[in-house]
Amino acid sequence: MLTVVRGGAAALMFFLELGVLGAAGYWGFTAGPNLAVRILLGLGAPAVLATLWGLFMAGGKAPHQLHGIARAVFEAAWFGAGALALAASGLVTAGVVFAAVYVVDAVLRLTFHAV
Repeated sequence: MLTVVRGGAAALMFFLELGVLGAAGYWGFTAGPNLAVRILLGLGAPAVLATLWGLFMAGGKAPHQLHGIARAVFEAAWFGAGALALAASGLVTAGVVFAAVYVVDAVLRLTFHAV
């Protein structure tokens, strides 16, 4: 049972990570005043976020791996950015649900030492 919870929490974390990138892209493609800006934001926002994740959080392979409170703050900001991107693009309910799912997953990971 414990293995299932740990695996489920880790899988959910992965899908939430992808969700942040998707939310940032969606926000970008809906935010700009003209097509060129929307394309730039729609492709650029996920690229910037993916680069930050790769630099600081990427599963033990990040060149500047964060630990402890710095990791927790970065993670909260990362997933908060996904929730805010959804809300800013008009999907407020989706942003709230995204944030709630992240909080539940974080509690599960902390409780069961997953990820």
